[in-house]
Amino acid sequence: MAGAVPYLKMNGLGNDFVVLDARARPIDLNEDQVRWIADREQGIGCDQLIVLGRPHSEGADIFMKIYNSEGGEVDACGNATRCIAAIAAEELGRSLVTVETNAGLLVSDVAGRDVTVDMGRPRFDWQSIPLAEEFADTTGIELQIGPIDNPVLHTPSVANIGNPHAIFWVKDDPDGYDLHLFGPLLENHPMFPERANISIAQVLEGGRIKVRVWERGVGETLACGTAACAVGVSAARKGLTGRDTIIQLRGGDLRISWRASDDHILMTGPWSLDGEGELPQALFSTEAA
Repeated sequence: MAGAVPYLKMNGLGNDFVVLDARARPIDLNEDQVRWIADREQGIGCDQLIVLGRPHSEGADIFMKIYNSEGGEVDACGNATRCIAAIAAEELGRSLVTVETNAGLLVSDVAGRDVTVDMGRPRFDWQSIPLAEEFADTTGIELQIGPIDNPVLHTPSVANIGNPHAIFWVKDDPDGYDLHLFGPLLENHPMFPERANISIAQVLEGGRIKVRVWERGVGETLACGTAACAVGVSAARKGLTGRDTIIQLRGGDLRISWRASDDHILMTGPWSLDGEGELPQALFSTEAA
């Protein structure tokens, strides 16, 4: 690969991304290269690295490959989808665009700084999440952390929104929980063979839910779009809210609507372009693994 590689720095509610465009020339990255780019001290710094490509499916406008900050590839990222939809909408000169991911096609409606993404149908059966054990009811599975007779967190709802999620419901403020202690333990719990994104959620008045998110392969993040979707639909399944909710994340709010007509999740929230730059050619001097 000759020459420096340009990048964009973008974010959705503080969940930030480095975006590379591989449509004009191929960009192959190994895990060490991804980790260097994502490193906030030595590299550029981001929660996820996004590589844009030409779509593989009919009807798609753009493809995005998603890497988490530890170097592994993941299938879905709701906040990144809003950012990439905004890029595609500007390029194509229209508001309605379709972003292709490994998890499927995401139709997005760009209205200025807000984007509504059709995240598709959630999956709740234990094999699709996936779980290591069979559970007939995934609104609350048998899993807890802390003393048996007085667990700190217990009975999470689980769902797959392109990636696995576990939501622990609490009555008090999620800020009072040591997510940096519990997050790694739960993300890597044997119950989740593909690991899981972990949320601590408190239902507030007026259909609002306060949420903190530990994202697999990233750590605590200011916002996670798929986690917001998982929390919204799980709250509705448990009868804690209706199908329309506001998810209050550390980086801001996302509006989640779980459409009754087809069970598709509509996620609405902002996107932002923070800047641009170039990655050094030396970063690409070794072949990707």
